[in-house]
Amino acid sequence: MATKKYTVTLPEELAEEIRAEVGSGGFSRYVTQAMERQRERDHLHKFVGWWEGEHGEVTDAELAVAEAERLSLQRQHAERKTGSVPDRKAS
Repeated sequence: MATKKYTVTLPEELAEEIRAEVGSGGFSRYVTQAMERQRERDHLHKFVGWWEGEHGEVTDAELAVAEAERLSLQRQHAERKTGSVPDRKAS
């Protein structure tokens, strides 16, 4: 992917905190990744708006079910990483 230099204005304290964490060489990569994540969130927000327009608003109960499923999957993933749950492919 081609790159181009841009000038942006950032809060100095925030920029310096990030630069201290990632180093000067990683700063552009960090900002690029943050912009990509924000763009994904913007697209997801548009999709949710479309979905709710077609099917009605997502209810609190539906959100609770989705969150419980997300947490379950996250737990399963963590368990597999630590080796506490056998990999199904191994059998």
